[in-house]
This record gives sequence, structure tokens and C-alpha cells, in this order.
Amino acid sequence: MFVNHSLVVPDSELEWRFTSSGGPGGQHANKAATRVEVVWNIAGSAVVGDRQRERLIRRLGTTARASADDHRSQYRNRTEAIDRLGAQLRAALAPPPKKRRPTRPTKGAQRRRLEQKRRRKQVKKLRRSPAVDD
Repeated sequence: MFVNHSLVVPDSELEWRFTSSGGPGGQHANKAATRVEVVWNIAGSAVVGDRQRERLIRRLGTTARASADDHRSQYRNRTEAIDRLGAQLRAALAPPPKKRRPTRPTKGAQRRRLEQKRRRKQVKKLRRSPAVDD
């Protein structure tokens, strides 16, 4: 299973479980084991480097698992489960987003903003009807 350019999990390290899918479906749902669960033991894997293993275990635990029972076919559920596991691993391996450093507007930007407000205020003031003195 291809996760990203630095990690490819061999099929021999994946553990598959097949059970009957829940919900309606009559005889087919009761007899066919179409629900699929795939489990990968991160802690015991030989293909993961130390830094990757540490990041994966910190974010996912010692095992990663994904399941699928969306389709009637076991084959389609297998591909769905493997896609979900891959997406989960890619998300866990992604570097955390950088922290935002708050910034302040420059003096020039503050001055321009206030000047624009003054101009706008003047335009609106000139639109008003003249005041009537009694």
C-alpha cells in the first residue's frame, strides 16, 4: 500500500478481518461477509523509520485501523478500507501547521485607513440636506 513517497506498507504487514455488514439487505447481508476492517501494527512494522514511527504512534496509537461497509461487494469495501487507512496515515505523517505570528498594521497603513475614513465621512456629509435654522 502506497502512503507517500517515503512510506510504502507491504501487504504482508496488513491484517484483514471480514464480517457481515449491519443494516437491511435480507439474505445477502446476513450471509455474505462484506464488511472489511484492515489493521496495521505501527509499533511492530519493519518499514517505518524511527521519526515516522514516533509521529504515527503519537497521533494514531500503536495500531492504525480502517473499516468499510458502504458497498455490497467485499472487493469494493477492501479498496475503500485501504484508501481510508492511507488517508489516515498521510494525515498523521503531515507536518503540523506553522504557528501564526500576530502582526500589526504599519504606521503608514494606519494613517491611510484613517485618511480614507475621513474622506468617506466628508462625502456622506456633503450628501445630506442643508440644515434649516428656525
